[in-house]
Amino acid sequence: MEYITQPTDHNPGQILCCECGVLISPNPANICVSCLRSKVDISQGIPKQVSISFCKQCQRYFQPPGTWIQCALESRELLALCLKKLKTPLSKVRLVDAGFVWTEPHSKRLKVKLTIQKEVMNGAILQQVFVVDYVVQSQMCGDCHRVEAKDFWKAVIQVRQKTLHKKTFYYLEQLILKYAMHQNTLRIKEIHDGLDFYYSSKQHAQKMVEFLQGTVPCRCKASQRLISQDIHSNTYNYKSTFSVEIVPICKDNVVCLSPKLAQSLGNMSQICVCIRVSSAVHLIDPSTLQVADVDGSTFWSHPFNSLCHPKQLEEFIVMECSVVRNLKRSAGAGTISKKHTLGEVWVQKTSEMDTDKQYFCRTHLGHLLNPGDLVLGFDLANCNLNDEHVNKMNSDKVPDVVLIKKNYDRTKRQRRRNWKLKELARDRENMDTDDERQYQDFLEDLEEDEAIRKNVNIYRDPTIPVESDTDDEGAPRISLAEMLEDLHISQDATGEEGASMMT
Repeated sequence: MEYITQPTDHNPGQILCCECGVLISPNPANICVSCLRSKVDISQGIPKQVSISFCKQCQRYFQPPGTWIQCALESRELLALCLKKLKTPLSKVRLVDAGFVWTEPHSKRLKVKLTIQKEVMNGAILQQVFVVDYVVQSQMCGDCHRVEAKDFWKAVIQVRQKTLHKKTFYYLEQLILKYAMHQNTLRIKEIHDGLDFYYSSKQHAQKMVEFLQGTVPCRCKASQRLISQDIHSNTYNYKSTFSVEIVPICKDNVVCLSPKLAQSLGNMSQICVCIRVSSAVHLIDPSTLQVADVDGSTFWSHPFNSLCHPKQLEEFIVMECSVVRNLKRSAGAGTISKKHTLGEVWVQKTSEMDTDKQYFCRTHLGHLLNPGDLVLGFDLANCNLNDEHVNKMNSDKVPDVVLIKKNYDRTKRQRRRNWKLKELARDRENMDTDDERQYQDFLEDLEEDEAIRKNVNIYRDPTIPVESDTDDEGAPRISLAEMLEDLHISQDATGEEGASMMT
């Protein structure tokens, strides 16, 4: 028996299209795909050109009804945002695939290729591919509007310190820069005794207050003022004010503790020197090298003030210096500093070199001083001390002179300083001419105190040649290993600088 097989290119189940007569496989509409597409457009009702808002200041896209989100080009987040613009038209069809079509970043265009399916005549399913063109329109978001206006704010932090020196503020400024706590501020205003930080939301201000409480000893008071209210929706609009007061003690201040506080800190002397202000006030007893830390709550419970004005620092010359080896410690004494050496010195004022008047004192600078060195200190014997704790002390327990730090040639130190610091962008009002001298004092403190340097970003200054870590006079300097390179990273092709170059 002979079997006859059908050719592979012929199917007895095929039919002719009722429109054009082309041989097709049977389908519910009995029409070929070309004719079906000419009769039915399943993308009808889906806009082929859509606008999308973009803020050039903060590089964010607008997501209705009132949200601005950060999206990278051709990212999944941006694709989801584009599809949400077509949410209502796409609900009538089935979305099979979506993806970006590459466009020039500066063209202000985004193209999305969509693949959709829809049931048409008599249950036939038609699939179609088309491109939707998104026009990127520039629109400034509300947050950037407030930043540009500089007048609109919801919360303000008033940071104050009732001192004559701004060392603590300079240190606080570097901490804010290091941890980028200034990013959400609308404006920073500097006044004679502090800084004002303005914010667009109360939450950002509260975050800043928590940062301040963790970095410097301070206390905070909060208040708010009603601006407007809606009695129908029961909504209120407030402006909040946070008053942050930093303890009125700076580095190198001589203070007098209350007897109760001195006893609680390990029976240390009432006359102490502040060697550092960080999250607490670090004190040292120059007569015993005993150290103690006073936090904010302890200070406000037992407050004390600086005895002398910073301008009352006088220059002394060391005549004799000897190191105290074996010091008898009293019962209940606290921690002894390992970084300092106790010394007994005879000093004479450089302004009284024509006399034979000398002063004897103990100092915590025994590891630095040698006969002939210049040192800065306070002359308590000839100073009018107006302090309640000093007035109650026995005069024998008040030292004649309290030495603060060794004196170096400031001009040479400035000339050889091969590093720099960054500063906050702020509005300055009623600036004193003494600020530059105070800033130089802070820079010298950074060179002398390694503990403070660890919390500060120090950048190398390429305009100054690199020399040894110490100069001829032995003045401390910051090593090159502790410095960072000051990088200036330009914006990429999607930023404003690139766009201006293209135009």
